[in-house]
Amino acid sequence: MEARRLAAACEGPNCQMPGVKKQPARGAKPAPIKRRDRERTRQEILDIAFEEFAENGLSGGNTDAIAARANITKRLIFYYFNSKEDLFTAVLEMAYAEMRAAEEGLHLEALEPEAAIRRLAEFTFDFHQAHPQFVRLVSIENIHRGRHMASSRRLKEMTQPSISQIAKVLERGAACGAIRPGIDPIELHMTLNALSFFAVANRHTFEAQFAWDMSSPKAKAQRRAEIADLLWRCVRKD
Repeated sequence: MEARRLAAACEGPNCQMPGVKKQPARGAKPAPIKRRDRERTRQEILDIAFEEFAENGLSGGNTDAIAARANITKRLIFYYFNSKEDLFTAVLEMAYAEMRAAEEGLHLEALEPEAAIRRLAEFTFDFHQAHPQFVRLVSIENIHRGRHMASSRRLKEMTQPSISQIAKVLERGAACGAIRPGIDPIELHMTLNALSFFAVANRHTFEAQFAWDMSSPKAKAQRRAEIADLLWRCVRKD
């Protein structure tokens, strides 16, 4: 275990393991020992793995390719992440954490109920449009029946603030008579994500089948407005 720890902390041509002396060339000064920053290396692996898995899936994702792009050994990947499956789970956690962190910046509590619902819809649509790799990664996890998400406590915990934020908007809207009571925040979250997700995940097949523009700025703006209208009509009290 100690040898493994030392090997991970020190790598490269200038790294020197304890008990192993490297003789410098005649007349040359000994090269300084270079040590990797652990967190920076781990994050670099995650960033590259995110692109690899989003493009090629879990089965097609290649840890050799990830190691080559990160300029590290494959052994170092498995030092930080015990297996390819664990690496994929960590990538999912990172991707969802980015979305949840962005959601926290919406401050829906400061908006009137209708404005809050529309802001939530617009944000969700914009996030999916700006992160097609996130959409592909979620689709891949669904192919694997969500088993990595099911095993991650972190992924389960990070959903709570998102649902709580929606629940508070619904409660506040119901209290002032703007939103009909009894709406399940998880159901609303699912409806919104289904609408926004489809606009990215099914764009190419829908365009090919119906010859319908879903990619131009004009088409995206129209769809964005339509989803915001749909969500508000879904929750408002007539």
